[in-house]
Amino acid sequence: MLPRVEIASGQLEGRRAGGVESFLGIPFAKPPTGALRFCPPQPAAPWRGVRAADAFGGSAPQNALDAGMLPGMQVGRQNEDCLFLNVYTPAADAGRRPVLVWIHGGAFTIGSGSQAIYDGSRLARRGDAVVVTINYRLGALGFLDLEPRFGDGWSCNLGLLDQIEALAWVRENIDRFGGDPGNVTIFGESAGGMSVGTLLGCPAARGLFHRAIPQSGAAHNTHDRETAGRVVDFFLRELGSAGASALRDAPVERLLAAQLQCMMRVSELGVLLAFQPTSGDAVLSEPPLAAVRAGSAAGVPLLIGTTRDEWRLFEWMDPALAALDDAGFAARVAQRVDPAAAPALAESYRKQAPGDGPVDHFVAFETDRVFRVPAARLADAQSAHAPVYGYEFAWRSPALRGALGACHAVELPFVFGTLDAPGMDRFSGSGPDAERLSAAVMDAWIAFARAGDPHHAGIPLWPRHDPATRPTLVFDREPRVERAPRDRTLRAWDGLR
Repeated sequence: MLPRVEIASGQLEGRRAGGVESFLGIPFAKPPTGALRFCPPQPAAPWRGVRAADAFGGSAPQNALDAGMLPGMQVGRQNEDCLFLNVYTPAADAGRRPVLVWIHGGAFTIGSGSQAIYDGSRLARRGDAVVVTINYRLGALGFLDLEPRFGDGWSCNLGLLDQIEALAWVRENIDRFGGDPGNVTIFGESAGGMSVGTLLGCPAARGLFHRAIPQSGAAHNTHDRETAGRVVDFFLRELGSAGASALRDAPVERLLAAQLQCMMRVSELGVLLAFQPTSGDAVLSEPPLAAVRAGSAAGVPLLIGTTRDEWRLFEWMDPALAALDDAGFAARVAQRVDPAAAPALAESYRKQAPGDGPVDHFVAFETDRVFRVPAARLADAQSAHAPVYGYEFAWRSPALRGALGACHAVELPFVFGTLDAPGMDRFSGSGPDAERLSAAVMDAWIAFARAGDPHHAGIPLWPRHDPATRPTLVFDREPRVERAPRDRTLRAWDGLR
């Protein structure tokens, strides 16, 4: 007999395989279409009878991604009706298991909770835990700040509100799937990690989760309203209309075409990401890092880190980088930080690794600027209010003959235990060492979700984060603890944004 549960909206029938029950494509909100486009999510409508929950719902509309280098990232069918989540559980019983809610990455413009790399079955089975993966609105449909332009009824931070609505659904329903609504961990990578960091500083999310794991993302990725306004202006010009009716009525393909232009011309907008949360509205009243420093997430343990060579994944997107010399490296640093501070900052990277060339220095600089420095600052901020544990993922991808190093996203199949997904061996590797490392990572995430402490027998003693010494668990073939890795370059950022 197939597993069934009854939730507030109606009955669901899932499927069972490999000791895990899965319930896929569950709507947690009404379709954000028609009159609800660019509106906050509304609770899902109830249904009659038994709803099949054996197939994923549609993924948020998005521009195409060449996922050849990143196997398991295809999103399948796209639809504006995209507010679905998926539940993986050892049993839909009264087990009161820890709950892990995954927020996918993709620069706030691509991705889905249904991507094969995020299959929650193995993590749920290994940890006797409930794993939930969610969708949220992306790009222009999720992160345009339209309220200043069009007034009430045009909300900001819709993608963030979708995430909060999904967490509210978890609080109300997850006990029917064997989960404990009083023990919820949010975790995510890249834009998903940035979402986790943002939710730590979001008043509407308080009480909806109890632990947090931002992977390769922190609390720095928000626009102020002035910057968000520039993005809106640019988007409307590309759309060819500044009217509200065009936004409500335009085919989604037109919105995606304008969105793509924003993404391709971020340098003109003066931003790293065109679409991301905006601070200064009713949902996110202040920058999330400032809120965390003030205690917005007091009592929420944090497990946070990055990969060692994050920016290597993006190096291939920048053909001009191959010809970079020392002067070019210095010029790029000056374009990205206060020009007065740039020479000393560039020199710190040369001194940290004197045998490396300008390309290596630039990759290290961007890894720090976009990922490692924000992670360190969030760890410092939250360590005054709750236990914090820092990690670095150092396992090297075998792709491109090892040229990617421990690049962005390389840890994902280790976290989910999906190393055997088709093509994954070419990106993240395979074999006994990889399997042992995946077990160590999964067990750390599970232990943290269960009790707020990632210790387990398969890793060394893992001290809590201390801003002065920065003990860091390095996940590699043999996990180890390092104190203040690459401290010279990290401290060079003190005082810089």
